[in-house]
Amino acid sequence: MMSTFLRLALIGLILFAGAQAQAERIKDIANVAGVRSNQLVGYGIVVGLDGSGDQTTQTPFTVQSIINMLGNMGVQMPPGTNLQLKNVAAVMVTADLPAFARPGQRMDITVSSIGNAKSLRGGTLIMTPLKGADGQIYAMGQGNVIVGGAGAQGGGASVVVNHLSAGRIPNGATVEREVLSSVGQGDVIMLELEDTDFGTAARMVDAINAATLPGTAQALDGRTVQVRSPMDPSQRVAFLGKIQNIQVTPELMEAKVIVNSRTGSVVMNQKVTLQRCAVAHGNLTVSVQNETAVSQPNALAGGQTVTTQTGGAAIDQEGSYLMNVAESADLAEVVKALNALGANPMDLISILQAMKSAGALRADLEVI
Repeated sequence: MMSTFLRLALIGLILFAGAQAQAERIKDIANVAGVRSNQLVGYGIVVGLDGSGDQTTQTPFTVQSIINMLGNMGVQMPPGTNLQLKNVAAVMVTADLPAFARPGQRMDITVSSIGNAKSLRGGTLIMTPLKGADGQIYAMGQGNVIVGGAGAQGGGASVVVNHLSAGRIPNGATVEREVLSSVGQGDVIMLELEDTDFGTAARMVDAINAATLPGTAQALDGRTVQVRSPMDPSQRVAFLGKIQNIQVTPELMEAKVIVNSRTGSVVMNQKVTLQRCAVAHGNLTVSVQNETAVSQPNALAGGQTVTTQTGGAAIDQEGSYLMNVAESADLAEVVKALNALGANPMDLISILQAMKSAGALRADLEVI
Protein backbone atom coordinates (compact mmCIF):
# COMPACT_ATOMS: atom_id res chain seq x y z
CA MET A 1 0.00 0.00 0.00
CA MET A 2 2.80 2.44 0.93
CA SER A 3 4.72 1.54 -2.22
CA THR A 4 1.69 2.35 -4.37
CA PHE A 5 1.24 5.66 -2.59
CA LEU A 6 4.87 6.59 -3.16
CA ARG A 7 4.61 5.75 -6.86
CA LEU A 8 1.51 7.91 -7.21
CA ALA A 9 3.20 10.76 -5.34
CA LEU A 10 6.24 10.50 -7.62
CA ILE A 11 4.05 10.59 -10.72
CA GLY A 12 2.28 13.66 -9.35
CA LEU A 13 5.58 15.44 -8.76
CA ILE A 14 6.75 14.64 -12.29
CA LEU A 15 3.50 15.94 -13.79
CA PHE A 16 3.71 19.08 -11.64
CA ALA A 17 7.28 19.72 -12.73
CA GLY A 18 6.32 19.20 -16.38
CA ALA A 19 3.47 21.66 -16.02
CA GLN A 20 5.76 24.26 -14.50
CA ALA A 21 8.52 24.07 -17.12
CA GLN A 22 7.96 23.06 -20.72
CA ALA A 23 10.71 22.55 -23.29
CA GLU A 24 10.79 25.03 -26.16
CA ARG A 25 12.78 25.33 -29.34
CA ILE A 26 15.74 27.66 -29.34
CA LYS A 27 14.18 29.62 -32.22
CA ASP A 28 11.21 30.41 -29.94
CA ILE A 29 13.28 31.88 -27.11
CA ALA A 30 16.35 33.29 -28.90
CA ASN A 31 17.25 35.17 -32.07
CA VAL A 32 20.30 34.97 -34.28
CA ALA A 33 22.32 38.17 -33.89
CA GLY A 34 22.22 40.21 -37.07
CA VAL A 35 19.05 38.60 -38.44
CA ARG A 36 16.53 41.41 -38.19
CA SER A 37 14.20 43.56 -40.25
CA ASN A 38 14.87 47.23 -41.02
CA GLN A 39 12.35 50.04 -41.06
CA LEU A 40 11.93 52.12 -44.21
CA VAL A 41 10.10 55.41 -44.66
CA GLY A 42 9.28 57.71 -47.54
CA TYR A 43 7.22 60.76 -48.52
CA GLY A 44 4.79 60.31 -51.38
CA ILE A 45 1.69 61.54 -53.17
CA VAL A 46 -1.62 59.71 -53.57
CA VAL A 47 -3.65 60.75 -56.61
CA GLY A 48 -7.02 59.77 -58.04
CA LEU A 49 -9.10 60.53 -54.95
CA ASP A 50 -12.78 61.35 -55.36
CA GLY A 51 -12.68 64.87 -53.98
CA SER A 52 -11.46 63.66 -50.58
CA GLY A 53 -7.87 64.90 -50.84
CA ASP A 54 -5.98 67.60 -48.95
CA GLN A 55 -7.33 71.12 -48.74
CA THR A 56 -4.45 72.84 -50.49
CA THR A 57 -5.01 76.17 -48.75
CA GLN A 58 -4.11 74.50 -45.46
CA THR A 59 -1.48 72.05 -46.76
CA PRO A 60 0.89 74.01 -49.01
CA PHE A 61 3.40 71.15 -49.03
CA THR A 62 0.95 69.10 -51.10
CA VAL A 63 0.87 71.78 -53.82
CA GLN A 64 4.66 72.11 -53.72
CA SER A 65 5.04 68.35 -54.12
CA ILE A 66 2.78 68.33 -57.17
CA ILE A 67 4.67 71.22 -58.76
CA ASN A 68 8.01 69.47 -58.17
CA MET A 69 6.68 66.19 -59.55
CA LEU A 70 5.29 67.85 -62.69
CA GLY A 71 8.57 69.71 -63.14
CA ASN A 72 10.52 66.45 -63.07
CA MET A 73 8.21 65.16 -65.79
CA GLY A 74 8.84 68.17 -68.02
CA VAL A 75 5.70 70.12 -67.18
CA GLN A 76 6.57 73.70 -66.23
CA MET A 77 3.94 75.58 -64.24
CA PRO A 78 3.64 79.35 -64.86
CA PRO A 79 4.86 81.46 -61.94
CA GLY A 80 2.12 82.35 -59.46
CA THR A 81 -0.14 79.49 -60.50
CA ASN A 82 -2.70 78.79 -57.78
CA LEU A 83 -3.54 75.10 -57.86
CA GLN A 84 -6.81 74.02 -56.30
CA LEU A 85 -6.39 70.27 -55.84
CA LYS A 86 -9.06 68.00 -54.37
CA ASN A 87 -7.94 64.60 -55.61
CA VAL A 88 -4.39 64.61 -54.20
CA ALA A 89 -3.08 63.81 -50.71
CA ALA A 90 0.40 63.92 -49.19
CA VAL A 91 1.25 60.70 -47.37
CA MET A 92 3.99 58.97 -45.43
CA VAL A 93 4.88 55.49 -46.62
CA THR A 94 6.36 52.96 -44.18
CA ALA A 95 7.57 49.39 -44.59
CA ASP A 96 9.66 46.69 -42.91
CA LEU A 97 12.51 45.37 -45.03
CA PRO A 98 12.84 41.65 -44.15
CA ALA A 99 16.20 40.11 -43.34
CA PHE A 100 18.10 38.74 -46.35
CA ALA A 101 15.76 40.54 -48.78
CA ARG A 102 17.19 40.63 -52.31
CA PRO A 103 16.64 43.16 -55.12
CA GLY A 104 13.46 42.42 -57.03
CA GLN A 105 11.54 40.96 -54.09
CA ARG A 106 8.17 42.49 -53.16
CA MET A 107 6.89 43.58 -49.75
CA ASP A 108 3.80 45.25 -48.29
CA ILE A 109 3.73 48.95 -47.45
CA THR A 110 1.51 51.17 -45.31
CA VAL A 111 0.28 54.54 -46.57
CA SER A 112 -0.83 57.21 -44.04
CA SER A 113 -2.12 60.70 -44.69
CA ILE A 114 -0.17 63.60 -43.14
CA GLY A 115 -2.51 66.36 -44.32
CA ASN A 116 -6.24 66.86 -43.87
CA ALA A 117 -7.45 64.41 -46.51
CA LYS A 118 -10.82 62.92 -45.64
CA SER A 119 -10.14 59.56 -47.24
CA LEU A 120 -7.49 57.68 -49.23
CA ARG A 121 -10.02 55.24 -50.61
CA GLY A 122 -9.58 54.62 -54.34
CA GLY A 123 -6.26 56.48 -54.54
CA THR A 124 -3.03 55.47 -56.24
CA LEU A 125 0.39 55.99 -54.72
CA ILE A 126 2.88 57.53 -57.15
CA MET A 127 6.38 56.02 -57.24
CA THR A 128 7.92 56.76 -53.86
CA PRO A 129 11.50 56.04 -52.76
CA LEU A 130 11.76 54.33 -49.36
CA LYS A 131 14.86 55.15 -47.34
CA GLY A 132 16.56 53.57 -44.36
CA ALA A 133 18.15 55.18 -41.31
CA ASP A 134 21.35 55.76 -43.32
CA GLY A 135 19.52 57.83 -45.94
CA GLN A 136 20.00 55.24 -48.70
CA ILE A 137 17.10 54.14 -50.93
CA TYR A 138 16.30 50.46 -50.37
CA ALA A 139 12.92 50.11 -52.08
CA MET A 140 10.45 51.85 -54.39
CA GLY A 141 6.74 51.89 -53.61
CA GLN A 142 3.77 52.34 -55.94
CA GLY A 143 0.28 50.93 -56.34
CA ASN A 144 -3.40 51.19 -55.48
CA VAL A 145 -4.21 51.90 -51.84
CA ILE A 146 -6.58 49.49 -50.09
CA VAL A 147 -8.56 51.14 -47.27
CA GLY A 148 -10.56 48.93 -44.92
CA GLY A 149 -13.34 51.42 -44.31
CA ALA A 150 -16.13 53.42 -45.87
CA GLY A 151 -17.77 56.80 -45.47
CA ALA A 152 -20.73 58.75 -46.77
CA GLN A 153 -22.17 62.21 -46.18
CA GLY A 154 -25.08 64.28 -47.32
CA GLY A 155 -27.59 66.77 -46.01
CA GLY A 156 -25.30 67.82 -43.18
CA ALA A 157 -24.91 64.27 -41.88
CA SER A 158 -21.99 61.90 -42.29
CA VAL A 159 -21.20 58.27 -41.47
CA VAL A 160 -17.70 56.82 -41.22
CA VAL A 161 -16.87 53.15 -40.76
CA ASN A 162 -13.33 52.32 -39.61
CA HIS A 163 -10.32 54.48 -40.50
CA LEU A 164 -10.12 56.15 -43.91
CA SER A 165 -6.86 58.13 -43.70
CA ALA A 166 -4.54 55.12 -43.79
CA GLY A 167 -4.33 52.00 -45.94
CA ARG A 168 -2.03 49.30 -47.25
CA ILE A 169 -0.67 48.23 -50.61
CA PRO A 170 0.02 44.47 -50.72
CA ASN A 171 3.32 43.81 -52.51
CA GLY A 172 3.42 47.53 -53.16
CA ALA A 173 7.20 47.97 -52.92
CA THR A 174 10.10 46.45 -54.81
CA VAL A 175 13.44 45.96 -53.07
CA GLU A 176 16.20 47.85 -54.86
CA ARG A 177 19.12 47.37 -52.48
CA GLU A 178 19.96 44.55 -50.08
CA VAL A 179 21.22 45.01 -46.54
CA LEU A 180 24.59 43.37 -46.04
CA SER A 181 24.68 40.87 -43.19
CA SER A 182 27.64 39.21 -41.51
CA VAL A 183 25.63 36.17 -40.43
CA GLY A 184 27.29 32.98 -41.66
CA GLN A 185 30.46 34.73 -42.82
CA GLY A 186 32.56 34.06 -39.71
CA ASP A 187 33.30 30.94 -37.72
CA VAL A 188 30.92 31.84 -34.86
CA ILE A 189 27.18 32.56 -34.56
CA MET A 190 25.68 34.61 -31.74
CA LEU A 191 22.34 33.60 -30.25
CA GLU A 192 20.56 36.28 -28.23
CA LEU A 193 17.86 35.37 -25.70
CA GLU A 194 14.69 37.44 -25.79
CA ASP A 195 14.84 37.78 -21.99
CA THR A 196 18.07 37.96 -20.02
CA ASP A 197 18.36 34.85 -17.84
CA PHE A 198 21.62 33.23 -16.77
CA GLY A 199 19.96 29.91 -16.00
CA THR A 200 18.32 29.65 -19.42
CA ALA A 201 21.59 30.63 -21.12
CA ALA A 202 23.41 27.85 -19.24
CA ARG A 203 20.74 25.30 -20.19
CA MET A 204 20.95 26.38 -23.81
CA VAL A 205 24.72 25.83 -23.81
CA ASP A 206 24.29 22.34 -22.33
CA ALA A 207 21.60 21.42 -24.88
CA ILE A 208 23.67 22.60 -27.86
CA ASN A 209 26.83 20.84 -26.68
CA ALA A 210 24.86 17.64 -26.09
CA ALA A 211 23.32 17.77 -29.59
CA THR A 212 26.61 18.63 -31.37
CA LEU A 213 30.11 18.46 -29.91
CA PRO A 214 31.40 19.50 -26.48
CA GLY A 215 32.66 23.05 -26.52
CA THR A 216 30.54 24.09 -29.50
CA ALA A 217 28.60 26.63 -27.44
CA GLN A 218 29.52 28.89 -24.56
CA ALA A 219 27.60 31.61 -22.75
CA LEU A 220 29.13 35.08 -22.89
CA ASP A 221 26.59 36.59 -20.48
CA GLY A 222 23.00 36.12 -19.40
CA ARG A 223 21.69 36.95 -22.86
CA THR A 224 24.28 35.94 -25.48
CA VAL A 225 25.45 32.43 -26.38
CA GLN A 226 28.34 31.98 -28.81
CA VAL A 227 28.19 28.95 -31.11
CA ARG A 228 31.05 27.74 -33.31
CA SER A 229 29.83 27.04 -36.83
CA PRO A 230 31.32 24.67 -39.45
CA MET A 231 34.18 26.05 -41.52
CA ASP A 232 32.49 24.92 -44.73
CA PRO A 233 30.05 27.73 -45.74
CA SER A 234 27.75 25.25 -47.49
CA GLN A 235 27.02 23.52 -44.14
CA ARG A 236 26.24 26.60 -42.05
CA VAL A 237 22.59 26.98 -43.07
CA ALA A 238 21.79 23.35 -42.22
CA PHE A 239 23.81 23.65 -39.01
CA LEU A 240 21.92 26.77 -37.93
CA GLY A 241 18.59 25.11 -38.73
CA LYS A 242 19.54 22.18 -36.52
CA ILE A 243 20.59 24.48 -33.68
CA GLN A 244 17.32 26.44 -33.78
CA ASN A 245 15.23 23.28 -33.41
CA ILE A 246 17.04 21.98 -30.31
CA GLN A 247 14.68 21.71 -27.33
CA VAL A 248 15.59 23.73 -24.23
CA THR A 249 13.73 23.94 -20.93
CA PRO A 250 13.93 27.61 -19.85
CA GLU A 251 14.04 28.73 -16.26
CA LEU A 252 10.72 29.47 -14.63
CA MET A 253 9.43 32.98 -15.24
CA GLU A 254 9.90 35.61 -12.58
CA ALA A 255 6.88 36.85 -10.66
CA LYS A 256 5.69 40.13 -12.14
CA VAL A 257 2.68 42.44 -11.88
CA ILE A 258 2.13 44.93 -14.72
CA VAL A 259 0.07 48.01 -13.87
CA ASN A 260 -1.19 50.49 -16.48
CA SER A 261 -1.82 53.70 -14.55
CA ARG A 262 -3.62 55.32 -17.51
CA THR A 263 -6.26 52.66 -18.08
CA GLY A 264 -6.33 51.00 -14.67
CA SER A 265 -5.40 47.60 -16.09
CA VAL A 266 -3.63 45.11 -13.82
CA VAL A 267 -2.03 41.94 -15.22
CA MET A 268 -0.07 39.36 -13.23
CA ASN A 269 1.55 36.06 -14.14
CA GLN A 270 1.18 32.71 -12.42
CA LYS A 271 4.28 33.10 -10.23
CA VAL A 272 2.80 35.95 -8.17
CA THR A 273 2.24 35.13 -4.49
CA LEU A 274 1.06 37.04 -1.43
CA GLN A 275 2.26 36.90 2.13
CA ARG A 276 -0.18 37.29 5.01
CA CYS A 277 -1.04 40.94 5.56
CA ALA A 278 -3.83 43.24 6.73
CA VAL A 279 -5.33 45.90 4.45
CA ALA A 280 -7.65 48.80 5.27
CA HIS A 281 -8.99 50.74 2.32
CA GLY A 282 -11.67 53.41 2.05
CA ASN A 283 -12.69 55.94 -0.61
CA LEU A 284 -12.56 59.67 0.08
CA THR A 285 -14.98 61.85 -1.93
CA VAL A 286 -14.81 65.66 -2.01
CA SER A 287 -17.81 67.49 -3.54
CA VAL A 288 -17.82 71.23 -4.38
CA GLN A 289 -21.00 72.93 -5.62
CA ASN A 290 -21.59 76.46 -6.91
CA GLU A 291 -25.04 77.99 -7.43
CA THR A 292 -25.88 81.31 -9.08
CA ALA A 293 -28.68 83.38 -7.49
CA VAL A 294 -30.28 86.39 -9.22
CA SER A 295 -31.79 89.30 -7.23
CA GLN A 296 -34.35 91.18 -9.35
CA PRO A 297 -35.77 94.44 -7.88
CA ASN A 298 -39.36 95.59 -8.39
CA ALA A 299 -40.25 97.50 -11.53
CA LEU A 300 -40.60 100.89 -9.71
CA ALA A 301 -37.84 100.41 -7.13
CA GLY A 302 -35.11 101.87 -9.33
CA GLY A 303 -32.63 99.19 -8.32
CA GLN A 304 -30.31 97.00 -10.38
CA THR A 305 -30.27 93.29 -11.00
CA VAL A 306 -27.56 91.57 -8.96
CA THR A 307 -26.19 88.06 -9.29
CA THR A 308 -24.59 86.28 -6.36
CA GLN A 309 -22.66 83.06 -6.03
CA THR A 310 -23.39 80.61 -3.26
CA GLY A 311 -21.20 77.58 -2.77
CA GLY A 312 -20.83 74.59 -0.58
CA ALA A 313 -18.37 71.79 -0.02
CA ALA A 314 -18.78 68.35 1.49
CA ILE A 315 -16.38 65.55 2.31
CA ASP A 316 -17.66 62.00 2.38
CA GLN A 317 -15.47 59.09 3.39
CA GLU A 318 -16.75 55.57 3.10
CA GLY A 319 -16.35 53.40 6.11
CA SER A 320 -13.21 51.28 5.92
CA TYR A 321 -12.26 48.27 7.95
CA LEU A 322 -9.17 46.18 8.40
CA MET A 323 -9.26 43.03 6.27
CA ASN A 324 -6.97 40.09 6.76
CA VAL A 325 -5.46 38.85 3.48
CA ALA A 326 -4.37 35.24 3.81
CA GLU A 327 -1.14 33.90 2.37
CA SER A 328 -1.66 32.84 -1.23
CA ALA A 329 0.41 30.19 -2.97
CA ASP A 330 -0.93 30.37 -6.52
CA LEU A 331 -2.54 32.82 -8.93
CA ALA A 332 -6.10 31.67 -8.23
CA GLU A 333 -5.72 32.34 -4.52
CA VAL A 334 -4.11 35.73 -5.21
CA VAL A 335 -7.05 36.78 -7.41
CA LYS A 336 -9.52 35.53 -4.81
CA ALA A 337 -7.79 37.48 -2.05
CA LEU A 338 -7.68 40.71 -4.07
CA ASN A 339 -11.33 40.38 -5.14
CA ALA A 340 -12.30 40.04 -1.50
CA LEU A 341 -11.09 43.61 -0.93
CA GLY A 342 -13.85 44.90 -3.22
CA ALA A 343 -11.65 47.57 -4.77
CA ASN A 344 -11.96 48.91 -8.31
CA PRO A 345 -8.93 48.69 -10.65
CA MET A 346 -7.63 52.17 -9.80
CA ASP A 347 -7.85 51.46 -6.07
CA LEU A 348 -6.25 48.06 -6.64
CA ILE A 349 -3.17 49.80 -8.09
CA SER A 350 -2.68 51.71 -4.83
CA ILE A 351 -3.23 48.55 -2.78
CA LEU A 352 -0.67 46.59 -4.80
CA GLN A 353 1.90 49.37 -4.46
CA ALA A 354 1.35 49.45 -0.70
CA MET A 355 1.63 45.64 -0.51
CA LYS A 356 4.89 45.78 -2.43
CA SER A 357 6.29 48.42 -0.07
CA ALA A 358 5.25 46.32 2.93
CA GLY A 359 6.92 43.23 1.52
CA ALA A 360 3.67 41.26 1.24
CA LEU A 361 3.59 41.14 -2.57
CA ARG A 362 6.16 38.62 -3.79
CA ALA A 363 6.55 39.97 -7.31
CA ASP A 364 8.14 42.76 -9.30
CA LEU A 365 5.71 45.63 -9.68
CA GLU A 366 6.07 47.43 -13.01
CA VAL A 367 4.07 50.54 -13.84
CA ILE A 368 3.67 51.40 -17.52
